[in-house]
Amino acid sequence: MTGALDGIRILEIGDRGEQAGRLLADAGADVIRIEPVEGSYGRRQGPFVGDRPGSERSLHHAYMNANKRGITLDPSTGDGAELWRRLVEGADVVIDSYPPGFLDSIDCGPEVFAPLFIEGRLVWCAITPFGLTGPWKDWEATDLTSIALGGPMMSTGYDDHDLPPIRPDGEHSLWMAGEHAAMGILAALIEREQSGLGQLVDVSVHEAVSVTTEGAFPNWEYKQALVQRQTGRHSSPTITARWQFQGSDGGYVNLMGGGVPRTRGNWKELMDWLNEFNAAADLEDPKYEAAVHSDPMQATVERARISEVIGAFIQTRPSEEVYRRGQSLHLPWAVIRPPEDNLSDPHWEARGFWAKTHIPEHDSEVRFPLGPYKMSATPLELRRRAPLLGEHNTEVYGGELGLEARQLIVLAGQAAI
Repeated sequence: MTGALDGIRILEIGDRGEQAGRLLADAGADVIRIEPVEGSYGRRQGPFVGDRPGSERSLHHAYMNANKRGITLDPSTGDGAELWRRLVEGADVVIDSYPPGFLDSIDCGPEVFAPLFIEGRLVWCAITPFGLTGPWKDWEATDLTSIALGGPMMSTGYDDHDLPPIRPDGEHSLWMAGEHAAMGILAALIEREQSGLGQLVDVSVHEAVSVTTEGAFPNWEYKQALVQRQTGRHSSPTITARWQFQGSDGGYVNLMGGGVPRTRGNWKELMDWLNEFNAAADLEDPKYEAAVHSDPMQATVERARISEVIGAFIQTRPSEEVYRRGQSLHLPWAVIRPPEDNLSDPHWEARGFWAKTHIPEHDSEVRFPLGPYKMSATPLELRRRAPLLGEHNTEVYGGELGLEARQLIVLAGQAAI
């Protein structure tokens, strides 16, 4: 079988597009990661193999660039610009996450290649902090400022508001932008199949983040109500019941909605479970079953009591048992695990979630996730590990663009590649 995007060639240049490139590469696209001669910023991001930094030891780079080929190129040099133009002419998609206007300033950007949107059916996706237009387009940003200015940080933290908001780790803003970019690219490719035209896809990290604020925006837009951050649960204009509880084994579980079932159909089974341990208290009273159908955004006395009783019971049982039994009753409950504990979960194994590969300077195979979806006819697959720095220069420049070995030596000496 071939991937869903088999035959699509993508050039990825800049550091903000790694997630978009990885999603599309997993689906079968030929993604060529173009790095500066000294290597991408991601190669200097930890954690590192053996906790020792090195350009080939970054686990961030190993994950984000699996299934891609890798070349080096400096398009700001004369010969580098010419190579870039030749690469673009043979591409279906460009993922460009350089600062706005940078590639245009050296005659290598979407303005120069605009004719290819029509003649070559080129799709160009720009990923920038604030978009290619507007009064903020030249502002710089980091993941921290993007998460704060975009809104999610206001909703993330603890019940104690004397503590500051919390920034989620893992460069969430770039994941949000990368997933929006991948969707935009796929939509543009579908349009291309119908109209024969390429186009420019303009992705703003800020806008991708700001539409990922769940209830914060609609609460303000329709009710002029500010949501309040709460420990381990959704932010809300009103304080809601606890969701997180520590099981008898010391592990934590998260009970979405404070443990209150979302439908009446789960109620009897939940009561049967509680009654096995004489833990139902007064919840057999019909008013509590009726409360299951009340608005979950309204903090009623009955719903609070349900959460109180369930929370007290949960703390008497092992966390994994709570997770498995709750899920068997179709309750949205989950155990809170350290990442490594997920490696032995049979659900992930059954889903084929893990891919195995080798990474440079590590002796044994490692496992990491493939894409978050499955396709029956064109399954995702791990075809190659992340590239070494410049690993495919000869393959791409020599084998595909036709340059001779001596030309590559000269270009490398000029730091063009």
